[in-house]
Amino acid sequence: MMSAVHPVPVITIDGPTASGKGTIAARVAGALGWHLLDSGALYRLTALKAMGSGVLLDDEAGLARCAAHLKPQFIGETVLLDGAEVTLAIRAEPVGQAASRVAVYPQLRTALLQLQRDFAQAPGLVADGRDMGTVVFPEAALKVFLTASVVSRAQRRHKQLIDKGFSANIDDLLKDLEQRDSRDMSRAVAPLKPAEGALVLDSTSLSIDDTVTRVVQAAQERGVV
Repeated sequence: MMSAVHPVPVITIDGPTASGKGTIAARVAGALGWHLLDSGALYRLTALKAMGSGVLLDDEAGLARCAAHLKPQFIGETVLLDGAEVTLAIRAEPVGQAASRVAVYPQLRTALLQLQRDFAQAPGLVADGRDMGTVVFPEAALKVFLTASVVSRAQRRHKQLIDKGFSANIDDLLKDLEQRDSRDMSRAVAPLKPAEGALVLDSTSLSIDDTVTRVVQAAQERGVV
């Protein structure tokens, strides 16, 4: 199950925005005692760094430089950028929209590739994102593609934002999710799609616990854990 490239076992969980992949990845990592990579946070951090540095969101070379010099720290649920806490800042909707825009640039994705792979450390890694199983960890021992209806995802995102104290409009969120889906699936580099051999899970009618159980069971059945 372990490749020469990635001797540490890796479980990838990919999926569209607000499919619940971050929550599921964190729960699975916790259940297994493995490390966690929230790759979306890296794109959000790059967008936040660019916005704070005056780099335009259509400046591909400038964005790639921001990514190359990114110094993120993940301490539990706390996220630091260059030593400053940005846990809530990177979850603000404008930053998420900016991250989706900049993620289409090949130079930026290349700049973040090795940084993401460096998260694979013993005893194992659960990585969530949009191209974890297709590009970043193609030899992963278990690849999961998590999806849900766009209406369900808009409702989840709305609740997440309200719970965190952000204002949100459900209709605007629905429109934004549809635009992000289109952008993610149609980009020339690393488009959003299930990896070859991926376990596809529709979480629309599944609870968080049920989804976590499905992933852990799949890992056990495939001898990953």
